[in-house]
This record gives sequence, structure tokens and C-alpha cells, in this order.
Amino acid sequence: MFDYVIVGGGSAGCVLAARLSEDPSVTVCLLESGPADTSPLIHTPVGALALVPRKHLNWAYETVPQPALNGRRGYQPRGKVLGGSSSINAMIYLRGHRWDYDHWAALGNSGWSYDEVLPYFRRAENNERGADLYHGSGGPLNVADLRSPSPVGEMFIDAARECGIPYNPDFNGAEQEGAGPYQVTQKNGERCSAARAFLKPALARPNLRVLTEAHTIRVVFDGVCACGVEYLHAGRRQTVHARREVILSAGAFGSPQLLMLSGIGPADHLRELGIPVLHHLPGVGRNLQDHPDFIFINRSSSLDTFGISPRFTARLWHEWRKYQTQRRGMLTSNFAEAGAFIKSGPHQPIPDLQIHFVVGMVEDHARKLLLGHGYSGHVCLLRPKSRGQVRLVSTNSLDAPLIDLNLLGDNDDLQAMVRAFRITREIMRAPALAAVRGKELHSAGVESDDEIRALLRQRVDCIYHPVGTCRMGSDADAVVDDQLRVHGVSGLRVVDASIMPTLIGGNTNAPTIMIGEKAADMIRAACNLPHTQDFADAAIREPYAARPSPVAAAG
Repeated sequence: MFDYVIVGGGSAGCVLAARLSEDPSVTVCLLESGPADTSPLIHTPVGALALVPRKHLNWAYETVPQPALNGRRGYQPRGKVLGGSSSINAMIYLRGHRWDYDHWAALGNSGWSYDEVLPYFRRAENNERGADLYHGSGGPLNVADLRSPSPVGEMFIDAARECGIPYNPDFNGAEQEGAGPYQVTQKNGERCSAARAFLKPALARPNLRVLTEAHTIRVVFDGVCACGVEYLHAGRRQTVHARREVILSAGAFGSPQLLMLSGIGPADHLRELGIPVLHHLPGVGRNLQDHPDFIFINRSSSLDTFGISPRFTARLWHEWRKYQTQRRGMLTSNFAEAGAFIKSGPHQPIPDLQIHFVVGMVEDHARKLLLGHGYSGHVCLLRPKSRGQVRLVSTNSLDAPLIDLNLLGDNDDLQAMVRAFRITREIMRAPALAAVRGKELHSAGVESDDEIRALLRQRVDCIYHPVGTCRMGSDADAVVDDQLRVHGVSGLRVVDASIMPTLIGGNTNAPTIMIGEKAADMIRAACNLPHTQDFADAAIREPYAARPSPVAAAG
């Protein structure tokens, strides 16, 4: 038996396990469906190119056919490994806009305004640029500038400036609008995932148990009080009990799936599958949101972009040697090296569009390889109106849930993407990129609004930022309260991106880590325990002794 049982060793789960176990009097068990994060593909940044498009360490979900996308299925990679998606993503460190969090607070979620969450962003962070009003130093998560940025990324920033977009060296500072380089979650040229940043330093603690390849089946209840979870490990069903709380950190797809499998969710849907209804909570699985994304692809002759060619194969040998000896060079690239936050029109008070500039050609989520070299401009709509849902396909927890993103389901989103298309194309055709620009794929000759809409329906997908399926709030459709406690039951919280009421204006990994940091203090406060900073100070005085890693793997 443990004080806390955490389901999911992703971005939020790793933070929670590390923070809660700082108190040696508290016992913590972390269950992760995937294996430990030992693969070199995780730690070498360029390895993301192999992890995102394939099922290795990846749930690799697909959506149901999307009506507004000509019946196409969307792709949803999710990390199936310690660190979750922070172990396979593009390592971009972005927080969103101040407005996003003030909006959450305005919806009735006390404690979630920007000024109230900023300390948790700063606490988690060790920014190599140093601490200031917006950034922290000394935190577990290392945030750095790219060590060896491609000159083509700099060309994109210059192209944006030629189009009237201001230069912005820090999207997480006082202003978000502009074009500039992304900071990344890397340390010494290697990926700094939530597992490496938060969990690895905590593994020696005797009060922390981490079990990998342990697939949770359901939450166990005593009446309406969560008291443990049932899971599969090494082919056997087992149960682990929690004295204080069960915490779901299984992500925007996994957490609502587990709630429904445990009898918490829309009663009609549960009854259809023969699941006894513990508590009717209609919002479980609803409110699914993701950023719709269109990709401009240009061929290029530049070897400063990734590609498939005899000359680049020869260069890769030298880049590998450079990485092995210096942890520098192209293998430290996160691919999406630069970006921009843009207003689609003068009526927009804050940026509503984001561009990720990728120093390679991306076709079908890198599942289709193109010969030659090139670069890509991904433009996404930051706050879409469309809402989807997650539902169960069966009572088997090993079956992937039904995911309906409903991308471009609201016509306003489609019209906004038309404007995004035109703005991004202007940048991609700007003089600063002329020296490396080659043939424009797929979008060449597409000029009218009707032609643009047709192309968008043919090629838009998401950018892997699912949120909202266990929405925080106090209304009838909310799933958790502003303390992240599940409505209608006790001893159960959800702590991950699923609690976000609305999408934030940017990438979602840093906000998810922030949610884990804030939740740790909420959980401690509920038991009148000291907060994280108190333990951080104590650790300086009396650190844990080194011990063998207690990470357990099946087999």
C-alpha cells in the first residue's frame, strides 16, 4: 500500500512522483504502461524523427474519420514510455499567452490566472539564459537555446521580418507576438524529458516505487472513494492500494478512458457497454481540442536542411562524429527550430496563429519519406472553436479509445485557416528564403479561397496538442474542480493536459509540467504537508543517499 498511486509516467506524472516523494514520510507508486526511457533514440534529439511516425515507444493513435477533412483519419502520436510525450516530442519550450490562463480563471477556476501559475513555470525551469521576472534557474527542467541551429531557420526569421513581423527572442517573456528561435528542453545537446529532469534524480528514494510496463485497467473504489488501481503486469492482474489518493496522469486520451472504464462518465455510454455506473459525469471525454495544422513544403538544395541524398549521407557521418565528441551539430536539432506567433488580422487582440519552421520536408507526419532536401512551414490555429470527444470502443483497457477531434468542424476554424494559409505563404515566399527555396509542393498554383479551402480539407491534420477531455470547472459538464479533484467521488484527481478548459496559445508540454508542479502543492496542502520549496531547501542540507534505481520492468 502507498499513500499516493499515480497512473501515467508522462510529463505531469513524472513531476508529481518526484515532488510528492520529496517528503520521506510519504510513499508514492508510479505506474507506466510503457518501458523505461533507455532508448538512445529518446536522448539524441534527432531521434524524434524515428519516434513520432512509428509505434516504437508510441501509442500512435488514429482518429475516427473526420467529416470536414474528406473522411480522412488523423494521426495522434503519444509517448508510451517513461516521460510520455516529453520523451518523443520536438522539445519546444512554450507556455502560451498570459490571456490563456487569465481566461481559465475568468471561467471560475480560482488560482489559475497567469500571475498565479507563473511561479510554477519558474520553479520547474533552469533556463540557461538566467533567471528574470519570467524565467527560473535551478529547477529540474533544463531550457536552452539550440546548440547548432540551422542557418535556414535564421532565414525564416528574416523572411518573417520582411513581412512586417517583429523579431522576438523570447516567446515566454513579456510579449509573445513575433518571430524568433525556439528554446528547447535539452541539456548538453541531449533531450531533457520530464523523466530525465524530474524522475531520474528521485529514483534513489526508498519511498518511491516506479513500475514500468504496468498497464492500468481501472480505478478501484470503496463506495465512492478511490482506494487503488487494478493493473496488468507481466501477464497478471494486480492491485495496488492508495491510502490517500489515486491520481490519473494518463493524458487527454488515457485519463477519460480510465474514468469511463471505472464507471465515471456519461451514463448512457457506459450502459451501452455494460459498465456499471458509479457516477454520472457527462463531461468525461467531451471538450476535446487540438490545434489544426497545415504544412507548406518547399524543396531545397541546401544541405543545411535534413533530407535523403548521397551528399547528405556522407555529411551525416561527420555529424555523428561531432555529436559523439561534442554533443553539437545537426543531431542536436529539434527540427522545428524557429517559429512565429502572428495575428491573423487587426481585429485580433493577441496572436491567434503559430508557425513552426521545420528544417526538413514533413510529409504525412514523417511517415512518408521524400527524396531530396527541403523545409516546411507548419501553421496552426491556436484557439479553434471545434470540439471533439473521446469514447470507449470496448471494456478492454488495451483497446485504443475512439478519438474524434472534429477538426475544422466549425466553419469559423476553416475560414481562419484560409487567412493563416495566405499569411504563411507570404513568409515562405519572402526574399530572405530565396537562396534556398525550391519547388513548392502541394500548394503551388492554389490561389482562390475555394482552392485553399479544398486543399485544407485534403491536407490539414493536428499538431499533437490534445487537451480538455477532463475539463476543470464547476458547471455540470466539468470533470474536475479547480483543485483537480474529480466531481462526485473522493480520493481521485486528474493531473494532466486533459484538465485544461481551453487550448493554450502554444505547445502544451511546458503547461502540462506546470500543472504537475501546481498539483503537487495542492495535494500537499490537502494533507497539511510542506510545499515543494521547503523540501528543496531541506534537500540542500541533507540530500538522499545514492541507491540502486527502483525502476521495475516486466519480464
